[in-house]
Amino acid sequence: MRRLGVGFLAVFSLAVAGLAQQAAGPVSPKPVEEKKLSGSLDVGYRWNSDVGGDFNTYRSVVNLGEGPKLLDLGLHFENPGGKYLDELTVSAANWGGDPYNSARIDAEKSGAYRFLFDYRNISYFNFLPSFADPRIFPGVLLDQRSFDIQRRYLNTELELRPGKRILPFLAYSRDWSKGTGITPFVTNGNEFPVSTNLQDKTDHYRGGVRFELKRWHLTLEQGGTTFKDDQHIFTNERNTGNRTRPLLGQDLVLDTLSQAYRIRATSTFNRILFTAAPLGWINVYGSFLYSRPNSDVTLATNSSGLFYLGGTRFFNTGQGLLSGEAKQPHTAGSASVELRPTRKLRILESWSTNRLHDASSAQLDQAIISAFTQTDGLSFSTDRLVMNYSRQQVDVFYDVTTKFTLRGGHRYEWGDSHFRAASLNPAGLPENGQLKRHVGLFGANYRPIRRLAVNVDFEGSSGDRTYFRTSLQNFQRVRGRVRFQALPSLQLSSDVLWMHNANPTQGVNSDFRNVVANLSLRWSPNEGHRVSLLGSYTWSSLRSDLLFLDPGLLRPAESFFRDNAHTGTALVDVNLPSFSQTIIPRISVGGSFFVSSGSRPSRYYQPLGRFLIPLQRHVSWYAEWRWYGLSQPFYRFEAFRTHQFLTGLRFTL
Repeated sequence: MRRLGVGFLAVFSLAVAGLAQQAAGPVSPKPVEEKKLSGSLDVGYRWNSDVGGDFNTYRSVVNLGEGPKLLDLGLHFENPGGKYLDELTVSAANWGGDPYNSARIDAEKSGAYRFLFDYRNISYFNFLPSFADPRIFPGVLLDQRSFDIQRRYLNTELELRPGKRILPFLAYSRDWSKGTGITPFVTNGNEFPVSTNLQDKTDHYRGGVRFELKRWHLTLEQGGTTFKDDQHIFTNERNTGNRTRPLLGQDLVLDTLSQAYRIRATSTFNRILFTAAPLGWINVYGSFLYSRPNSDVTLATNSSGLFYLGGTRFFNTGQGLLSGEAKQPHTAGSASVELRPTRKLRILESWSTNRLHDASSAQLDQAIISAFTQTDGLSFSTDRLVMNYSRQQVDVFYDVTTKFTLRGGHRYEWGDSHFRAASLNPAGLPENGQLKRHVGLFGANYRPIRRLAVNVDFEGSSGDRTYFRTSLQNFQRVRGRVRFQALPSLQLSSDVLWMHNANPTQGVNSDFRNVVANLSLRWSPNEGHRVSLLGSYTWSSLRSDLLFLDPGLLRPAESFFRDNAHTGTALVDVNLPSFSQTIIPRISVGGSFFVSSGSRPSRYYQPLGRFLIPLQRHVSWYAEWRWYGLSQPFYRFEAFRTHQFLTGLRFTL
């Protein structure tokens, strides 16, 4: 708190000096010169109070840390006719330990090049035992699916001769992560959560040329991808797993484990994009993609303890080496035509297809050792997955009047798949999946007066075949939107979504319903010179019922979920009287809340208050306070609450 007091005293002294300088009177005007460099810089320091409650839940939801921060940077440099560049934009945000950082550079020389550099860093932490651990109620809090990783993304692209008819380009991107987590080691009759090290990397290269002519556009692109994924698990601590009762009189336990998982993959692809407007009333679009990924997988495992083999047999040590490879030729294409035969009529026809063929093989060499015997085994297997998906859709738009537009259409989706039967299938024959769905489309856009717009969209289907138990089958979806400019200073809007999906297949009996209603307003009297208000409220209801096969008991069980939620956000900005016409003191008060009831009732509140005070012409002082609070009646151990204070300086050019 001493650092906080000293910091506020220094900033307060600057504020007094700045206000005194402003009160001394205006400075003699000087000729205004066109600035080549403009922008702003926000730097500050954040303090957090001690987190009350569960710190891991705080990190999973908020995860904002203390310390010095570069909160925002935006610089723009213009130099028309420059030797090396005409325009340069640099931006960065949230540097200094926050969970999401970004930096971007855009540079351009007219007619010569355009260069883009984009970097993002994401800290992903997830540790919520209530979602994964069946032993919560006995008091052991361990999330068997947790992550603490850093994921980074880098993208660069160079385009030559922008604005010309022929534009070559090159691009490179990388996506990589590294971190730790907890993952389950799965055996017959039990699962053992153990710590794991995670690491992966994807490099993507592409290049090509764009042809930009008056009535048509063509892009030819070729590239490749390399991917690797490494996961290592090691433990020598005794682990009793998730099973709380003996199995056939024996307590299953894991004593030591070493497991290494390795994937290496490469892929090349070719892509063609085409657009054309041969006539004033017709547009044509098309795309084609062909890729051929190849991957190699290795899994080595060495474990000891007491494990269940099957029947009445147990074993103490398991060793295994699995190696495999897969190839997946993948073809995708799309085409669409937009017709405008009359001034009031527009027709859009589109078609797309996605086809892949996955062929793989694997070899497993394993040894199972008990106190009395050792069993060695070598097995070889092959697998195939063939999946085809196609979609055709037609939309017709007709302007009944200048204020009323109708939309009608039809979507047809079909596909098939061929894959290996599940291990529980008694016949053991390959299974075939089918998809067939007809969807009716309807919409209307009504603008009775200039300040009011109403939109309604409807989709409905009575499908009889689908790939997955939770996929859309017999569904209806309605969405409505209203925008109303009640006053020049007051804008109101509302959105409503209603959706129902059902799968009456015996053994599935899925029923899903979702309703969302939102109302928002924006009030800015006198164009917000003194006060402005932003507000939003959302009510939502979700209900899901589904039958599934209990993997432990192999008998049908019911999964049901209910949630009714209220979400609200409000922010009031008040501009105070100022000696300066360029920087205006401002106070903001508001916050947001989330309250839900049902299967997982929750309460989340986040009030805030902040202010901005100009010190000099190009320097302002700002400060902010936020409070975060989460509580859950069924999972009180995951509640948290904390205060955050932020103060800093804003420099403008």
